[in-house]
Amino acid sequence: MAIYHLEAKVISRGAGRSAVAASAYMSCSEILNDYDGVQHDYTRKQGLVWEQIFLPDNAPEEWADRSTLWNAVESAEKAKDSRLAREFVVALPIELKSEQWRELLTDYIQSNFVSKGICADVCIHDTDGHNPHAHIMLTVRPLNENGTWQYKTEKEYLCVKNGEERGLTATEFKPLKNEGWEKQYPYKVGKKKVYMSTSEADKQSYERVNKYPKSTKYGRQNPLTEQWNSEEQLLLWRKNWADTSNLYLKKAHSSERIDHRSHNERGIEEQPTVHEGVFSKMIEERGVLSDRAKLNTQIKADNALLKTLKKEVQRLLNVIKTTIPVLAEAMEAIRRNILVYCYQQNHIRNGKSKYMDYLKPIKQGLTRYIQLNGEIKKKTTERKIIQSKKKATSIVNLPKQHSLSRQIAELTENLEELHTEKNMLLRRLNCGDSKAIGNVRKEISEVENTLKILNQQEMKYTNEVSTALEKFAELELQSTEVDIAELKEKRLEIRTDKEKMAVEHIKTTYGKHFSYDIFNDSKQDVAKLFGEEIEKRSVIDRLARNRQVIAEKSGQKVKYKEQER
Repeated sequence: MAIYHLEAKVISRGAGRSAVAASAYMSCSEILNDYDGVQHDYTRKQGLVWEQIFLPDNAPEEWADRSTLWNAVESAEKAKDSRLAREFVVALPIELKSEQWRELLTDYIQSNFVSKGICADVCIHDTDGHNPHAHIMLTVRPLNENGTWQYKTEKEYLCVKNGEERGLTATEFKPLKNEGWEKQYPYKVGKKKVYMSTSEADKQSYERVNKYPKSTKYGRQNPLTEQWNSEEQLLLWRKNWADTSNLYLKKAHSSERIDHRSHNERGIEEQPTVHEGVFSKMIEERGVLSDRAKLNTQIKADNALLKTLKKEVQRLLNVIKTTIPVLAEAMEAIRRNILVYCYQQNHIRNGKSKYMDYLKPIKQGLTRYIQLNGEIKKKTTERKIIQSKKKATSIVNLPKQHSLSRQIAELTENLEELHTEKNMLLRRLNCGDSKAIGNVRKEISEVENTLKILNQQEMKYTNEVSTALEKFAELELQSTEVDIAELKEKRLEIRTDKEKMAVEHIKTTYGKHFSYDIFNDSKQDVAKLFGEEIEKRSVIDRLARNRQVIAEKSGQKVKYKEQER
């Protein structure tokens, strides 16, 4: 089912990544990075479903080519630890089709990023058909109206006037200079370095230490950049992804919804890990008892019912006489018992099917999680070895430097992809972190143990059906001494009451989990066992039965009368 997953990352040189390499990797394309001369070729990579560049109106048209766009980003950043791009990885609802994924992403990207002046590069990946997700790369520098980059941060000088200190950018300082504001420079005062204005230093004839004026440590951040980097903005983007996804799920007539809020924000005390409560709720909503204690209670109730029914049949057999009423009563009592046994068999099979449907993706997820950890460890070690080789290679050996850089970049992007898949897998397993995987293993073990119990119960009822059929065969031998047609008529007279008794017995055991559908399937099974004409329920009969079920759930008393055969 649909899950909420939005992972926010920053692509920076300080972390050993490049915007060009990241874009080439996610788009399965080949791009040359003009910044360092490294060619990144990922054309052999699989899993790309769709890719698109989204640009605001003031962006240059040539940026519709991702090579041009991300090389423009790389050239604008000079520092060796520059933040180059922001990346979002979002899980796509499996309830939607690929065309709906594209519409959803287009809507989300246009309204949240492009409308704010951000360029976006998006790619949908779906390697195995079970893990559809999208990578969204975003520019981090605002654009001017003419399509040139704005600054991310601007130098801010700490200027003084009449003892007051104020931070001013170069643009702000220029008009205020005539009003008496001055920059402060370092001057040598004895053995100390002291910042002061030039006019103050000239009065004392102090010597300037250097030409660099006093300024704030990080400068002044661009207001737009500051907004985009804020925690509040990230929370808004996370909420908008959930809202937009739910809108498209609703349009697709899906009942699934996702929620961006944490467990704490939603008022859920449990940690987001797999535990019995999550599993029990999911299984019991499908009409299957999941809790071990509840299952044991049901088995005890089954056994008590079994004992009661067998006692009643044995009593009839002990006093059996070759009279039509007694034979009919005994034969229909056995038939009723077999109907109950068949219901129990079908209920168990239905439960086993639900358990196995639940268990299969969990076991597959755990297997994949173990594989991912192995791949991450292997590639991390491999990257460290190549990084050591690059460090030992002379900088004048450019071909080898470029080759090693290309290998490091590919391993880095591989690791990013593996970590993303691992995080999404943890989310699908309802685990808050890797520590909760132990709970998944425990859950699998508990489900497998429950399946063993259900298999034992199913075999028990199979044996009971065989035993009951043998007793019925004995009664058929005795019935050769009476009128067969009259016996059949008598049996049919009391059959409806016996079937009603069977329903009451089953309801006593299964309570709210009783299913008319399973009961009618069981009637069909009994009809096959006895070679009877299989009942065909009419549409009117099915509607009447459904009305009764709805009425019972709402507490109303409605009498249901089945159509006469």
